[in-house]
Order: sequence, then structure tokens, then C-alpha cells
Amino acid sequence: MSPAVQGLVLAALLLVLSRDWGCAQAAGTSGTRKPSVVLILTDDQDVCLGGMTPLKKTSALIAEMGISFSNAYVPSALCCPSRASILTGKYPHNHHVVNNTLEGNCSSKSWQKIQEPYTFPALLKSMCGYQTFFAGKYLNEYGAEDAGGIGHVPPGWSFWYALEKNSKYYNYTLSVNGKAQRHGENYSADYLTDVLANMSLDFLEYKSNFEPFFMMISTPAPHSPWIPAPQYKKSFQNVSAPRNGNFNIHGKDKHWLIRQAKTPMTNSSIQFLDDAFRKRWQTLLSVDDLIEKLVKKLELLGELDTTYIFYTSDNGFHTGQFSLPIDKRQLYEFDIKVPLLVRGPGIKPNQTNKMLVANIDLGSHYFGYLQDLIINKDTDGGGWSLLPRLRGDKNLTWRSDVLIEYQGEGHNSSDPTCPALGPGVTHCFPDCVCEDSYNNTYACVRTLSTSWDLQYCEFDDREVFVEVYNLTADPHQLTNIAKTIDQEILEKMNYRLMMLQSCSGATCRTPGVFDPGYRFDPRLMFSHGIWAHRLSTRSL
Repeated sequence: MSPAVQGLVLAALLLVLSRDWGCAQAAGTSGTRKPSVVLILTDDQDVCLGGMTPLKKTSALIAEMGISFSNAYVPSALCCPSRASILTGKYPHNHHVVNNTLEGNCSSKSWQKIQEPYTFPALLKSMCGYQTFFAGKYLNEYGAEDAGGIGHVPPGWSFWYALEKNSKYYNYTLSVNGKAQRHGENYSADYLTDVLANMSLDFLEYKSNFEPFFMMISTPAPHSPWIPAPQYKKSFQNVSAPRNGNFNIHGKDKHWLIRQAKTPMTNSSIQFLDDAFRKRWQTLLSVDDLIEKLVKKLELLGELDTTYIFYTSDNGFHTGQFSLPIDKRQLYEFDIKVPLLVRGPGIKPNQTNKMLVANIDLGSHYFGYLQDLIINKDTDGGGWSLLPRLRGDKNLTWRSDVLIEYQGEGHNSSDPTCPALGPGVTHCFPDCVCEDSYNNTYACVRTLSTSWDLQYCEFDDREVFVEVYNLTADPHQLTNIAKTIDQEILEKMNYRLMMLQSCSGATCRTPGVFDPGYRFDPRLMFSHGIWAHRLSTRSL
């Protein structure tokens, strides 16, 4: 059955389920209006390097009034694949968005036809009667002429204010319900984070009061070009990028792309990344203002107590870790771990939860508020609804691992900055340190159980290079233990990775290696190719 036909079958099933399960009521209520949901999504905001530090108001208004998840991960450390996972509840190998290009299915016509009609916001509107509002960065190639331009409005959005292509702060174009709205460089009229705040407040002021709403506000901050609002340009003048345990050190025993970084970094590289770090924090101060305005407006309208507010990022970031200047894309904690804060009805204040969560779960949480509709079970994260945990139920089975996967990008010709490396690399800096390559293609099992805090990764290269880290003993991932870890654990992790790379729906939620229900048959390892279920990739 083709994906398109599967989608039609799913839609028909959902229609029946929405009627049978009573989408008109919230879980545990009778005749009351369904809760509303606000999702604030930042761009490239880390959590490992202090990315939440500038957001004092956000911490007070969301984290201190609700719950913070200290182990929240993205299934791919890159904008477009990660955002597609948020919207669909699927791993990249199932939604097929593998990078930030049209060729990588980022807002392509294929994405628009096969995945977009069945995103969670579209289903909230069509099945549950929600008003839906989007403002900000959608997918990196949204607005491309080859994919319908800004006249394309994805199905399911009642109000659509989407940025054309990638993050900017000035001189950009918005699609306002399919019509171009161009902005210049006047701070009071054009600074994008503030424009998004004003649009959001207007929506709350003039929306219908008889229907619940879903809002997704996707800020440019703290993505490059890191242009802060004028009032914040002098903030954090004495702040530098953290000199933590893996800053400016050689990544020994790691994949060649990490080993090629020059250690120690040049003074100019360090000065550049310190400046970038400060500006990233400066841009986040406007996000902090947005959160404050949004919460105050919800409170003024009497909506705050019936609204769930989620705050997260599409991926992490690094600034000098393993001597890589600035970017994301890598398999390490600083790139794959993100903030996740939630407040809302029934959530007790000042909670911190250490359970392993991923952004493929987010859509399930929205539907979890609507009587745990069966739709949840058809996504890769759908069986794991956070709602009971948010409300304090600790007697639940939860996952112990998540899949991380990334398909590397490169150029067919040699980078003029780094001719000695030959073709296949990209995102190279003047001192010939490259952040990506075709064979920077990897998949990992990130495990967090009562007995293990482990990461197991394999690369799709000629070596099938393996990296393994025990994060209990080695939180900065300095030592690759692939050659010293117990062979039985290595084999089990290899098999678990193969299973997750071919999983879909419920099979993505089977017991992990260290769960009581895990079953391992070594004979099955020989019937699977490690990368048999990956999308076609290129090796350097």
C-alpha cells in the first residue's frame, strides 16, 4: 500500500474514532471545553551550554509554574528533520525529511502531499475543532518556488504567518495566509521576534471564545545571524562560551570529521565563537519578553488556567566542543539535547523530571489531553503520552531509549577553503575545520535506564565506525569505549539499533536493551544489514 493510500485509510479511521471517542470533551471532564495548547519553538537553542540562562521570565512563568524535563532529546540534530518530527510524531526514517534542502524532502512537494495533511495541528483542527495558529519559521525550504512558493498554506491552519525559508530578524517575507508581507529593517515594525509576539497577542484578542486553540510560535532566536534587539546589544558583555570539559580539546577515538578539527583552536576562532555565544543570548532576551507578554495576555483573558504551554527547541548547539567552532548536526549531548518546559492544568509547580523524552512525543501529548485518542498509537512516539506523568502519576512504564539519526551533507567538489580534504565536506571555516560531510551519516541508540546511561552510535562509512559512551562515568563524552565495553552489550546495542532504524509506530516502542521485557536473539543479527533500512546515502 502506497504512503498516500495509507494516509487516506488513516484519515477515514480517524474520522470514525473522533466520533466514537468524543473529541468534544477533555480527558476526565464532562461538557467542558477542551484545553488549549501553546507551543513555543526556538531555533538552535542548546540546554547543555547554559542556553536557558538568559530566560529568567520564561523560567519563572513556565518552569517554576510547571515541569522541566532534564532529558529531552531530538531524533535529529538539524532544523528541518527535527521540526518534521515535531509535526508528525515520526522519526526521520519514517517522515523522510533528512536535511534542510528540497532534495532532502524539506517542505518539498512530496512532504506536502504525503505528510502535511496528517500533522498533529491539521488533525487537531479537522478532528477536534481547534482553532490553529502558526507564526514564525516553519521548515527551512518553506516558500521555495519549486514547492509552491509562499502561496502554499499547509492544510489545517486557521491562521498562517510563516517565514519564507530560514531564520532572519530583518529584511524577510512572511506568508500571511498565502499572501506576501515584506518587512524591512525598522526595529519597531520589523524585528521578527517582536512581530511574532504582536501577531500572537492579536490572535488571542480576536479569536473565537467558543473553541479551543492550538498556537505554534516559532522564533528565529537564537539562530544566526544573531541580531539582537537594540536595547539588548550591550547585554552579557562579560559572558564567554563555557569552557567545559570538552571545550577546545582533540576528539580522539572519534569519527574522522571530529578528529580533523584543529586543536588548540586559533585565537580568531575562539573570539568568533565567544561573540556568537553572546549574541545568541542577546537574541533570547526578546523571546523572554514574548513569553511574558503571552502569559500576561492569557491571564488577562482568563485562559491561562485552561491552557498548556510547551517550550522547547528544534536542536541543540555547540561552541568549541571538541574544537568544532559553531554548529549542530553532531551526535553528542550538546547537539541532541534540548530544553523542554511545560505548564498547564493539573501540573504541579516546580517539578523536574528525569525521564527520557523526545520531540516525537509532543503531538501525542496534545492528543493525550483529548481522551488518548487511538491516533496516538500510529506515530513513533504515540504510545508514550506524557499527560499522566505531567499530572504526577509515577506508576507508569516508560521508554528507556530513543533513536537519533542524521544523514550528512557535503559538496561534490572540493571546498576552496579546505582543498586537501577533497570533495564531500561542507560548512567549513577559514582555518579548514569542516562541520559536516556526506559520511557524517550516523544512527544512535540513546539509552537511559535505572542501570545505564549509554549512547551507542554507528556511522554509514567504509569503516562502519562505532562510538559508545558511558555518560555516568564520562558526561562530556571524552572516551569512546567501543573497543572496551562488554561484547554482549555491544551486540545487543547493535541489534537494538537495527530494530529502531526499521521501526514504525508501535515497533518503535518495544523494550530497550536494559528493560525487563527485552528479548535478544543473536541469530537475527545476521539477517539484517546495519544500514539496510536507511535512506540511500553517499560516502565520502
